[in-house]
Amino acid sequence: MAAKRKDRSGLTRAAALAWLDRRVNYERGLPAGQGSFGLARMRRLLAAIGSPQENLPVVHVAGTKGKGSTVAMIAAILNESGHRVGCYLSPHVHRVEERISVNGRPITTAALLAAFATVIPAVDALDRSAATRGGRGPTWFEVLTAVAMLHFARSRVAIAVLETGLGGRLDATNVSQPVLSVITSISLDHMAVLGNTIAKIAAEKAGIIKRGIPVISGATAPAARRVIAATAARRRAPLLELGRDFQATHVSSGEIGSSPFGEHAVVVELPEEFRPTGGGTAQDLRASYAVGMPGMHQAANAALAVVAAKKLDALGYRVPARAIAAGLRNTLLPARVQVLARKPLVVVDAAHNVASMQALLDTLAGPLEALAPRVLVFAASADKQLEEMLAAAAGRFDQVIVTRYATNPRAAPVERLIAACRAAGLPKANAAASPKEAVTRARQLAGKSGLVCIAGSFFLAAEIG
Repeated sequence: MAAKRKDRSGLTRAAALAWLDRRVNYERGLPAGQGSFGLARMRRLLAAIGSPQENLPVVHVAGTKGKGSTVAMIAAILNESGHRVGCYLSPHVHRVEERISVNGRPITTAALLAAFATVIPAVDALDRSAATRGGRGPTWFEVLTAVAMLHFARSRVAIAVLETGLGGRLDATNVSQPVLSVITSISLDHMAVLGNTIAKIAAEKAGIIKRGIPVISGATAPAARRVIAATAARRRAPLLELGRDFQATHVSSGEIGSSPFGEHAVVVELPEEFRPTGGGTAQDLRASYAVGMPGMHQAANAALAVVAAKKLDALGYRVPARAIAAGLRNTLLPARVQVLARKPLVVVDAAHNVASMQALLDTLAGPLEALAPRVLVFAASADKQLEEMLAAAAGRFDQVIVTRYATNPRAAPVERLIAACRAAGLPKANAAASPKEAVTRARQLAGKSGLVCIAGSFFLAAEIG
């Protein structure tokens, strides 16, 4: 029914998304001759629709791993604090509306169409103008970012939390006006676009740092830390670093309650600048928080969200302690160690690079040891480090099923995945024609007592239903 709903102009959701899907979309690959990155198109588009990004305070988040979780946690904390907060995430798992929300509620079909009704004529005009110069109009992600900015302006949000799509320096979200910048962990990913070293990738992520605007970094790789610190110093942006200015310790209480991964918490030791006025003790800078999303890697993301919340409070955005606790405890995202079934235990995660694959397997350590048989369902994009991702799973699974998702042409062929499994030392892989078939077969192999782990891509997670 939602696909047929029209706005006053007669535009339907299906027509709007079909129009959008005709745009160049780097999430679906980098078409030959179309790797044109920059902020000029985005600035022209926003100007054409009334510059909705102006006067919109932003928390801007970049990084390789964990940025979506960190964005969701910060937005949840601000929501719990009573602020009207916009949240922009990417990619989505099931519906494009997941990317744009206000106070935790995804954009409605009516609001989405109202924004498109304004954006589409502006984009069409920019297309015509660009064609006269031999150029190209706005991309898929640029258009959707403009839709998000317009929706936030119309919704009169007090602050928005934005996740970069690719990199940071030339990302469409980098036209925003942040009051705070956050950089999560840095690892190798999207190397064809961002560079093939940690330092080069960090330089792109550090491109979100603005002059004089505070920045919080969760990067731990020495090369990344050096680049981020140098950029912050050059732009006179006050920098707080995980491991130097604040600490995060993951705590797991074992298998408790409804979670097969146990209850998770993070102990955060805050920077000295948050010591209570009049002195205080070290205990005043130490707090423990329950974290809704499982995994050791979520401790660092949660710590970034806590420090961001404390910084925002210092900047005048009231954030009480109870809001921080509630926000971290209640934040959940699809395809982040998401349990789909219990007998067998079926877990899906969007792990799509080496670091995230390792983090997933670390989180599954208990079930991997306790349950059998263990089946891995894997599909990934062809430009990923397939052998290295699969090598992290060596010795952990009894069966492997590889497949190919249909919604993105970047998907690696099953023959390539089978060869990668062989090179990684995994059991002989079998191929399935579709993700749904792969999961059905995996559940049969696992029986009621086993484990099915589905990993490799957001696109795989979206297609399993």
